[in-house]
Amino acid sequence: MEATFAVLPGDGIGAEVTRQARDVVEAIADTYGHSFTFTEHDVGGEAMRRGLGPLPEETLEACRAADAIFLGAVGHPDFDDPTATERPEQALLGLRSALGLFANLRPVRVLPELVDSGPLKADLVTGTDILFVRELTGGIYFGDSGTSEDGDSAYSVMGYTRGEVERIVRLAADAATNRRGRLTSVDKANVLEVSRLWRRVAGEVVADYPGLEYEVLLIDAMTMHLLSRPRDFDVVVTANLFGDIVTDEASMLAGSMGLLPSASLGADGPGLYEPVHGSAPDIAGQDLANPLAAILSAAMALRHSLDLEQEAAAVETAVDEVLAAGMRTVDIAEGATHVGTVEMGAAVVEAVSSS
Repeated sequence: MEATFAVLPGDGIGAEVTRQARDVVEAIADTYGHSFTFTEHDVGGEAMRRGLGPLPEETLEACRAADAIFLGAVGHPDFDDPTATERPEQALLGLRSALGLFANLRPVRVLPELVDSGPLKADLVTGTDILFVRELTGGIYFGDSGTSEDGDSAYSVMGYTRGEVERIVRLAADAATNRRGRLTSVDKANVLEVSRLWRRVAGEVVADYPGLEYEVLLIDAMTMHLLSRPRDFDVVVTANLFGDIVTDEASMLAGSMGLLPSASLGADGPGLYEPVHGSAPDIAGQDLANPLAAILSAAMALRHSLDLEQEAAAVETAVDEVLAAGMRTVDIAEGATHVGTVEMGAAVVEAVSSS
């Protein structure tokens, strides 16, 4: 197979982790006989330093032409003014909107070797395997917003249409059908009118899946249940804002954000693959970043954009193998000896090449 990847290293540790993800994908190409091409483009703060804005048109066009997109991370303290008209994070919203990436998939799996890495008790998180499906192009992040002339009041509108809710819930229901058959929808229908629409439409969609075990939770209850009974959840679908918050909470189940990949998908066109973690500028350039989230995001690209299931599974197995062998980056080392970004990436490459 021939395929093109647009690589957007972004800010902070983005360049370091995307380099390792690219090396792993190149190892997959060598091992399985594929031909992959990579083109690199500025985005976020790095693009703003060049006076191009957070999402240059050249970068966007390269993404449209690619089969899949790797993104490192965006955000930097140099551009941290929340009142600024341009911020690195606008690149994310721009990519999602321009490419129609309405579904964000965030798997959270607790590996046996890492059950003690997080703040929660091992017997609580052991066996946790959740797929979060977050609606990505609607809701409050894309609604009307503004501030009064005197600056003393502001508003942000959370809105959804029937069609937006239907397509994301159907995607989540399909995923649950192919997993363990349980779907949880999260809303705030006791307070928000927009959540009442979400709950009603979600229920209508799920009626087409009589074999699913279906649960509805309020977002505040979900944040509690996620920490008290994480093994009960299989696929969780929710709106943009709620999904943003609850998936960050879920990262603590796995022990570190450095372990969590994500995929942003549309009805067609390239998918966007990125680690859940941020740009972490405080550790950039020090060979401390955990590259596994970026590497696992590359596995999702192989699966969802290129339909290479065997190759995606090989990457995931390689990650499991290096962790089972005791390799740890500093974020999951618990005070023990740790390896750097490059060494961890090289270990995964070696495991892939030996598969």
